[in-house]
Amino acid sequence: MKQYGAEFLGTFWLVLGGCGSAVLAAAFPGVGIGLLGVSLAFGLTVLTMAYAIGPISGCHLNPAVSVGLWAAGRFPGDKLPGYIVAQVFGAIIAGGVLYVIASGAPGFDVAKGFASNGYGVRSPGGYSMMAGLVCEVVMTMMFLVVILGATDSRAPGQFAPIPIGLALTLIHLVSIPVTNTSVNPARSTGVAIYAGAPALEQLWLFWVAPIVGAVIGAYVFRAIRGKDE
Repeated sequence: MKQYGAEFLGTFWLVLGGCGSAVLAAAFPGVGIGLLGVSLAFGLTVLTMAYAIGPISGCHLNPAVSVGLWAAGRFPGDKLPGYIVAQVFGAIIAGGVLYVIASGAPGFDVAKGFASNGYGVRSPGGYSMMAGLVCEVVMTMMFLVVILGATDSRAPGQFAPIPIGLALTLIHLVSIPVTNTSVNPARSTGVAIYAGAPALEQLWLFWVAPIVGAVIGAYVFRAIRGKDE
């Protein structure tokens, strides 16, 4: 239960910090942090939580990461349901807190997206469903490769949160224009519930693509890693 609680808290922080930066600060008049700031915010949430709860739960914060670690033989399958439930619940609670905060400003309109993910007309850059699918699969695949490499027994483990956080920052820099960046089904669910029907109708892609990408990433890393000398 301590591990599940840690995953709940960590995913709560990921969604509140990352999506909160997009909703509250990205376009703030005069001092908006923009795409770069939002990308850094997501990376920093993972970096900070990796040091805070990594020793407790491994700091997955993401159902796709949990599935990918399981596929790589790094995580027991019997813990998958509990981790995923904790992550999704943490994301939903964070989305609710963010909604309460954001709705306190004049002119707030959840129909503008509320940091939800999308493709087609809901893509920031108008990218197609296929473009969004490929982007989410490939980005999640590379994220898992970085995670598995950074936490490998041959890597300096105390520094693992740094490349992982930077990788998530890079992923956002590349893919925010395409899908508003998911690579995390919990993050997508946590805000889609409040964004309404249009976001929920496209939510399937942001479960399927990250999980497929994570499993591919797990097998890619296992193929290139080889055996210990």
